[in-house]
Amino acid sequence: MRSKLKMRALVCCLMSSALMMVFFGVYPLNPGCKRCDCSVSKKQASEPKSSKKDEENSNYSHKLCILVPFRDRFEELLQFVPHIHRFLSKQWIVHRVFVLNQVDQHRFNRASLINAGFLETADDCDYIAMHDVDLLPLNDELSYAYPENGPFHVASPELHPRYHYKTFVGGILLIRRDHFHEVNGLSNRYWGWGLEDDEFYLRLKSVGLTVRRPENVTTGTKDTFLHVHDRDKRKRDFTKLYNQKELTRKRDRSTGLDTVEYKLQKKYKIAIEGVALSVFNIELICNKTVTPWCDYPEIGRASCRERV
Repeated sequence: MRSKLKMRALVCCLMSSALMMVFFGVYPLNPGCKRCDCSVSKKQASEPKSSKKDEENSNYSHKLCILVPFRDRFEELLQFVPHIHRFLSKQWIVHRVFVLNQVDQHRFNRASLINAGFLETADDCDYIAMHDVDLLPLNDELSYAYPENGPFHVASPELHPRYHYKTFVGGILLIRRDHFHEVNGLSNRYWGWGLEDDEFYLRLKSVGLTVRRPENVTTGTKDTFLHVHDRDKRKRDFTKLYNQKELTRKRDRSTGLDTVEYKLQKKYKIAIEGVALSVFNIELICNKTVTPWCDYPEIGRASCRERV
């Protein structure tokens, strides 16, 4: 009799255990989590790494040299360096700032300074930003990532606060080092202000390089950049001397990266608000047979330094 009772008890225990296993298999024991929610959590856990992390890894594999043509813009520089460092750090862009300080007595030559800066930073990066010191990006949607598919014009005519024509490539342009070599850099003929970037556009076009620009940006010409240039305090040097106007309206096929002449007087490493940068004191050399307009006539030489 006792053996029969024990057998029945054993069978009851086995049946109870089986029922409990079925029950918890259908309704998993997870406090505060409904069955449908748990299945979603498992799906999310199995998803690959986020695209933002992939972007971070991609940006870390390249190095950007920010080349800043410069003369007598100390106030703007104090604002520019900390700002651009914070902006690029958000995008995980490995970068260094190089200030190309023109120390000779000639008229300002943005293009030749960039050519010189490009040569002096050959071992520091695999792409450059030709960057005005008075143009600060405000919208985080503006990418400074490696321009794999061709030059990338950050300060596009649809976004720049002042220049809006279709072939404009000034302000801020990213370009790979091999592409800059391919077009032989910028023309060295442009002493004074303006037009060197228009000629550079023709160089890019001549070798089949398409300029890409930001897309789907949520800001416009008034709030994408901060333009800190004071026209009254820092007047542009738009003067055209000799036959400068005629020659600088044409495609320059005789000067460029391989013909720029300069002396690197001194290199400085300094910091602004804890952000390290390099300053290159560059003395440009002018061939007055080719570009006699690099200097003002003696009567106007004093005013030349006031206009960059």
